[in-house]
Amino acid sequence: MKPSGKGYMLWIVLAVVSSTTGIQAQRLWPQVQLSRTSTYIGQPVEVSITVYTSTWFTDGVDLGNIQVDNAYTVYFRPVSVSLTEGGKTYAGIQLIYHVFPADQKDIVFPSLSIEVETPADGDYVGVKHRLKTKERVIKVRPVPPGFDEADWLVATGMYVSDHWSGNVKQVKVGEVLERKVARTVYGTVAELIPPARWDSTGYVSMYPDRSLTQNNKGKTSISSSRTESMRYLFEKEGTVTIPEMVFTYFHPYQQKLYKRTLKAVTIDVQPNPDLGVLASVRDSLLVQQKQEIAAEEEDKPLLILGMTPEQLAVAILLLGVLFYFLTKVFVYLYRELKKKRQAYLESEAYYFDQFKKMLRSGNPEKSTNALYRWLDELALPEPSVRWFVLNFGNPELISLSQQVQEMSNKSVKHWARARRLYLSKKENAPLDTNHGWINP
Repeated sequence: MKPSGKGYMLWIVLAVVSSTTGIQAQRLWPQVQLSRTSTYIGQPVEVSITVYTSTWFTDGVDLGNIQVDNAYTVYFRPVSVSLTEGGKTYAGIQLIYHVFPADQKDIVFPSLSIEVETPADGDYVGVKHRLKTKERVIKVRPVPPGFDEADWLVATGMYVSDHWSGNVKQVKVGEVLERKVARTVYGTVAELIPPARWDSTGYVSMYPDRSLTQNNKGKTSISSSRTESMRYLFEKEGTVTIPEMVFTYFHPYQQKLYKRTLKAVTIDVQPNPDLGVLASVRDSLLVQQKQEIAAEEEDKPLLILGMTPEQLAVAILLLGVLFYFLTKVFVYLYRELKKKRQAYLESEAYYFDQFKKMLRSGNPEKSTNALYRWLDELALPEPSVRWFVLNFGNPELISLSQQVQEMSNKSVKHWARARRLYLSKKENAPLDTNHGWINP
């Protein structure tokens, strides 16, 4: 039996407090932290996504790679963490990402939907929850003044080496030497390593080969490599100097520019009795170069309207869904408008509008017919012009309606006023013959 009076109120308060305590017993929330909110092109921002719970997790959390527009994203690993707050310790799972801006546009780390499994306080069975994070904006700064944008590279270290195929000490006219230049860069992704600059040399034709790139991700860091090849065709005897190659990178923490240099190479080109070999080798290299360019084009993703086939398919699907809903809305609006139009064509307002139209046309006979048709819609106690005018017309309308030739445009406003009076009287009380402007 329930308590009564004050006891009943106390019982309600205790029930509400007990219910509220049960709801708030478990705390579960996500958190997104940035190592910095402003960065250079290519300088990584560490994004930590953490989910905390007042109990524990019965399953892992793994969002995998996250797509960020105008940036490259590298996912490292989940880490178990904890947070002590208000004397209570909360268990957490932290996912670590590095985001590398690819150009000078502010980037947005998107809002994420995270599914976690954790039991309620006092229980051991995991319950699935879906949490949502807020998007975070990262400002991207331009390349600092005085730095070459084409060679801009943010890294924590770089190692450069080269390798020649063949003997640079014994070279004849018409022979080819290939040079491979490899860069290993720490703290960035291969996509951000700028291509090498190959300075031209007199009497030497140069034929570039395809570059090879690779990313190497560890538990806490990333390094990358880019290897580029150039084939030199020596076309004239004499001394040839292959210029030095200088590679630079900007250290983000030390705020310094570092250089790595491959020294110039001097080659003594000896004459070749068989001069016909030069044209043959040149033609062969041109064919190889064309094949390599074609292979690179094949490796590039097919773009249609600036989108990959997968992106285009998603766009077409979204447009199809949008078109479907717009069609449904259009059909609904069309039907509603059609209903309203049909209702209007069968309403008293429509016949009054027709009456006004005839009045403005200046045709007394048509105006009279339209007047009677409109009055038929009013369901008057006495269906006559005289009764309507005497009950709802003002003196001007009474005077004008007595002669057919006065059924003209200047009486429109008086008929409209009489109609408004009729409609207001009809809404407030049933019609009878003992109210209006003049009693019959």
